[in-house]
Amino acid sequence: MLLLAVVMLAACSKPANPIAIADLDYWTCTMHPSVHSKSPGKCPICGMDLVPVTHRKEESSKPSELIVPVERQQQIGVTYAEVRRRQMRFDIRSVGTLEVPPAQIFDCVARLDGYIEELRVTSPGERVAVGQPLMTIYSPDLRTSEQELLNLLKVRVNGGANPTSIDQLIDLARLRLKRLNVGPKEISELERTLQLTDQLVLRSPFDGIVSEAPMKVGMRVTPGDKLMTVLNLSGLWLWANFYENEVGLLREGQPVTVALPALPNRSFEGRIVVIGPTIDPVKRTAMVRIDIPNPDGQLRPGMFANVVAEIDAGEGLAIPFDAVLPIGMRMLAFVDRGSGSLEPRFIQVGREFVDLTDPNQDRYYQITGGLKEGERIVSSANFLIDAEAQVQGAVRDFGAEP
Repeated sequence: MLLLAVVMLAACSKPANPIAIADLDYWTCTMHPSVHSKSPGKCPICGMDLVPVTHRKEESSKPSELIVPVERQQQIGVTYAEVRRRQMRFDIRSVGTLEVPPAQIFDCVARLDGYIEELRVTSPGERVAVGQPLMTIYSPDLRTSEQELLNLLKVRVNGGANPTSIDQLIDLARLRLKRLNVGPKEISELERTLQLTDQLVLRSPFDGIVSEAPMKVGMRVTPGDKLMTVLNLSGLWLWANFYENEVGLLREGQPVTVALPALPNRSFEGRIVVIGPTIDPVKRTAMVRIDIPNPDGQLRPGMFANVVAEIDAGEGLAIPFDAVLPIGMRMLAFVDRGSGSLEPRFIQVGREFVDLTDPNQDRYYQITGGLKEGERIVSSANFLIDAEAQVQGAVRDFGAEP
């Protein structure tokens, strides 16, 4: 009887729910792996039930499978997606500033000695039309070239020389006057009236805006002095910097969209004309020139611009953006093995893009390695699955690549 009582007393002292788990190490929380307990219970941080952790039998740098029961997956909202091919379209962006093409900058330079007699345009910012007079210069030296043309015209009228030779000489005399900034209208008037003049009228070669007007009435000018600068703003250049891994996706003639903070309600279409052949050794970028039409003159040199180039990279393997879990310098995805078995797998991803054929326009990652077409992966609740993986020891050695 005494022996029977001792046996019954020992049986009553055992735990009501013994844990039959081999190699039990400690108890922890799936949401807070830093919590360690020698006995089951509640997490002191979030109040969730603690789960057992077994001894690690072997350290490995490669992820191993973990078991997350289907019921548990449903509770935490796990969804799946299939690795498949998609049309990869994405945008690459850059910034730059507008500037005037050098061929559209007209520097009016004096080519004769003289004096400013009259200014028709007096300040920067004034708009001028093609052929509009800018200023008048008094220059007695102009008479010499004009007299040469008149003498040749008289010789042709009198018929005292070979007509072919005299016509060539007349054309050369006209060319010399043009190079002295004498306009076609003034040359025609000289040939009609046969009257010499010492007043040189300088005209604008195109529609534009005066950017520099340093001259004043009465100032003396000599050959080489800058008299005025006129800008043709009908088209501008935009120099943008693209990173070296983006330059290969661009091509000459490719259309781009340009937006400016100064004109928030408008966008402009441009075209890539030049892709720089060199890479900046510090910024790791290449210069790309974009030509932008400016018919209404709203664009101004010096404006800051944002550039968007749409890239069509063809088809490629892709998975949803949320299916990828960044782990330091690596990317992790969970592959479904069926019956609640998941395999954490390190993958290589390319660019992020948006599927424009999808009504929701969801984001995706291009897959360059680690997954095969048709494999089923976890596409949501990855952080909770990662917490389960940490607890079960399925993901180890995050510091170095296998």
